[in-house]
Amino acid sequence: MQQHSGWADERFGAVADAFAQNFADFPELGSAVTVFADGRKVVDLWGGVADERTGRLWEQDTVVPVFSCAKGIVSLCVLLLAQQGRLDLDAPVSRYWPEFGQHGKEAITSRMVLGHRAGVPALDRVLTFEEIAAWTPVVRAIEEQKPIWEPGATHEYHGHVFGFLLGEVVRRITGLTPGAYFRQAVGDPLDLRAWLGLPAGELGRLARLVEAEGRRPMPGPEHLLTRIVTMNGALVFPGLDEPHGWNDPALHMIELPGAGAVASASGLAGLYAAAVTGIDGRERLLSPDTVTDAVRELSSGPGWLGFDLGARWGSGVLLDSAAFRPLLGARSFGNDGAGGQFAFGDDEFGIGFGYVANRMIGHGDARANRLVAAVRDCLGD
Repeated sequence: MQQHSGWADERFGAVADAFAQNFADFPELGSAVTVFADGRKVVDLWGGVADERTGRLWEQDTVVPVFSCAKGIVSLCVLLLAQQGRLDLDAPVSRYWPEFGQHGKEAITSRMVLGHRAGVPALDRVLTFEEIAAWTPVVRAIEEQKPIWEPGATHEYHGHVFGFLLGEVVRRITGLTPGAYFRQAVGDPLDLRAWLGLPAGELGRLARLVEAEGRRPMPGPEHLLTRIVTMNGALVFPGLDEPHGWNDPALHMIELPGAGAVASASGLAGLYAAAVTGIDGRERLLSPDTVTDAVRELSSGPGWLGFDLGARWGSGVLLDSAAFRPLLGARSFGNDGAGGQFAFGDDEFGIGFGYVANRMIGHGDARANRLVAAVRDCLGD
C-alpha cells in the first residue's frame, strides 16, 4: 500500500486509513487531504508523485489545479460582500455593473448566477486565450450576450461565465479583480495556499496533472456543454499538454475565476474552516445567517441540457446530496473540481475539508467521497 506523509489526530485515524486505501483501490498518482475541526487542523496528509515525468514527490506545500473549486473562492468573496452590506444578492447585477443590463439581462441578479439560473452559461462571442487573459474582452462579451433561456426559469452549469460575471461584480464594488480581492481579504491574512492567478514563485511547487484511462470524451465543439467548458474552444479540456492546456503555467498565472484556481489541500480546507469556524484565533468569516442563506437550495434536477447528476446547488455552493456528494448534513457546502478535487465546510460540525489530486479520473470519482465518509464516521464516534 502506498506510503504517505503527514499526520492525523487519533480521533481521525480513519481518514488516514481511507487516504492510504485510495492509493490501493484507485489509480491515484499524488494527492493530499486536510481536515480542520473547530478551527484546529486535525488531519494533514500527502503522498505519491507530483510530477510523473521526473518522479518529484508530493510535498506538504504542493499545489495543483483544482478547476471549479475556484467557484468556492469566488462565492466566498460574493457572500462576504453581501454580509458586509455592499452587495444585495437579489438586486439586479446592473445596479453594480450598469452595462450588463441589456439584451434581456436587465432582471438577472447575482443570486441567479450563483444558482446557475441566469441563462448565460456560455458566450456567443469567440474569444482568444489572450483576450480571456486580458479580462475586459470577456466582460464586454458578457455585456453583449443574450440569455439562452428566460433568466431564473431553469438552470445549467455556468462554467467559466460564473467566475467572470460574479468576478466583475466583485471588481465593480471593490476595485479589485476577484483573485486580488480574495488574497487581500482572506488569502494573505490567513496565509492560505489558494489562488486565482498563481504567483510565478509558486510554479516550482505545482503538481502536473495526468488523465486516467477511459475518460469519456467531450461532445463536438458546437455542443453547449463543450462551449461551456472550453469557452468556445479558446481553452481545451482536458487537453492537459496542449497549448494553454491545464499543465500550461501561462493558464494558471491568469485569473480564470470560474475554473482556474490552484491550491493545496490545506489551502482549500483552511478556506472553508475560516468560513465556518475561523482559524488562527480569528472570527469566522461567514455568519450563521450568511451560511443559512447560502445553503438554501436554488437548483437541482435536470437542467437546460437535460442532465441530472444528482447535484444540489445553493448560492454558489454544492449542497449535501446522497446521489452526488454525500456530506455531513444540511449545513454542508462546498465545490468540486473536474480532476476529482473537493472542498467543503460545515458550521454545525465545525469542519473544513480539502482533498486535491493530480490524477483526473472523471465523473463518478469516489476518492473524495470516501474521505468525507471517513470524516463523518469519525464525528460519530
